Amino acid sequence: MALIIQKYGGSSVADAEKIKNVARRVAKAKDEGNQVVVVVSAMGDTTDDLIKLAYQISEQPSDREFDVLLSTGEIVSSTLLAMALGSLGYRAISLSGAQAGIHTDSSYSHARILRVDTKRVVSELKKGNIVIVAGFQGVSGKRDITTLGRGGSDTTAVALAASLGAEICQIYTDVEGVYTADPHLVPGAKKLKEVSYEEMLELATYGARVMHNRAVELGWLYNVPILVASSFSDSPGTIICKEASMEVRNKVIGIAHDTNVAKVTVVGVPDHPGTAATIFEALARANISIDTIVQNASINSITDLTFTVARTDLLKAMSIVEPVAKSVGGRQCVTDSTLAKISIVGTGMQNTPGYAARMFRALYQHGINIQLITTSEIRITCIISEDKVKDAVRALHQAFELEKET
Repeated sequence: MALIIQKYGGSSVADAEKIKNVARRVAKAKDEGNQVVVVVSAMGDTTDDLIKLAYQISEQPSDREFDVLLSTGEIVSSTLLAMALGSLGYRAISLSGAQAGIHTDSSYSHARILRVDTKRVVSELKKGNIVIVAGFQGVSGKRDITTLGRGGSDTTAVALAASLGAEICQIYTDVEGVYTADPHLVPGAKKLKEVSYEEMLELATYGARVMHNRAVELGWLYNVPILVASSFSDSPGTIICKEASMEVRNKVIGIAHDTNVAKVTVVGVPDHPGTAATIFEALARANISIDTIVQNASINSITDLTFTVARTDLLKAMSIVEPVAKSVGGRQCVTDSTLAKISIVGTGMQNTPGYAARMFRALYQHGINIQLITTSEIRITCIISEDKVKDAVRALHQAFELEKET
């Protein structure tokens, strides 16, 4: 008897009929002789609606109460799915993140899972129950409810798969798999049969929304095979695994883009040891993630320091950076919140020349200016103007002939 984890996103459980559809899919997996643990997101736009409601009540809601509020969306989904399965004649039980043993740190809104105590889940499976777990949430050492950040239900599912030793973690959403680019922008984008953890981590981190990057990281660490597929069809999805085939490895496999980007430049900073550390340590203490960092060559021991943050973190970042920059002798801070990231990803880029030049030429030919560049061994990312994203994605998809992927 195999143990499988299934996760259903918000679009898959958006209303009563869709929840009933998910129940039928889960029942089918149970009928095939599997033990089944299901992780669910909140219904449709519930989380967004709760966020709006919170800010209608308070301009600055308490972090603790905010997490308690947001966690209720997944509780609703899990209980309704358990009821739907019950109406089909299947034994099912819903569990909150805390009841399922998801233990996290105390970082509200972006908590990290420390461990998973599987006793309750295993006990319920032994009773023959289908276990429905509310995703996106856990409990801190102080027994407070925490949430894992947007997309956190993916992380819940993979963490449970790793902890329970599941055969596979199936992520069901409203798309049929991982594509070479966003099919909404590139009609000719092709679905990938398989992609490596390393490549998927880069794609997810740099804008591909089909999978949460922390979930991919966990899958890679514990070697959990992950299937990404649609809950609305039986079309084969994409397998995320340890190593894709040699044919897939020998090329760029996808284009990722992200419009949640803002640039901060600290102008006129004294160029001496400790300046950058002072600025970035302050941001780290506020849990603000930094992406691209560029420091200009100094003139007369004065330089400019530029970095990017999520646009949603810009106001918070500036409230920290401006006083710190002033304390180290910086002249001023300037921002630009009209930017985006465009990335090419593929293990084929390792130790192979020509990919950067090809990317830059394609962007140039379409009149797209590059403001910043950052790279890894298997990724090249350019910071460009947000209004050029659609053109950039299409240009790069064509330049690297991704429409020919099979």
